[in-house]
Amino acid sequence: MDVKALDQALVNIVNKREELSKLNYNNPKYDDLEEELHDLEDDFQEEYGDFLESAFQQVHDEYCPDNDVLMPIGYLGQGVPVEVDKLPGKDTRLVLAPGPVRIILSVGKEKQQVVWSAAK
Repeated sequence: MDVKALDQALVNIVNKREELSKLNYNNPKYDDLEEELHDLEDDFQEEYGDFLESAFQQVHDEYCPDNDVLMPIGYLGQGVPVEVDKLPGKDTRLVLAPGPVRIILSVGKEKQQVVWSAAK
């Protein structure tokens, strides 16, 4: 796996999302940027989806086995809420982050733990 290419593809999506978030729906550039974002996400899923889904499956098996694994792109940004057996009642999320590509277990707003890294 080319980890640098994976990271760059993820950074490109993050940047495109940020660019899109700065526009309102009435902006003539909005639709084109949204289409570019969807193309980036589709390409990302096609190229890296299986690899990342396997990583998320490992993390889910260890931390939140009762939750289904979603498409990797869904974990980007705000992340996906999960129920961690060892942390009942806590606001826990799994987040996919670039630089380097990693999966973070976020507990509330105060704690983040890297639970997987593509660099390994």
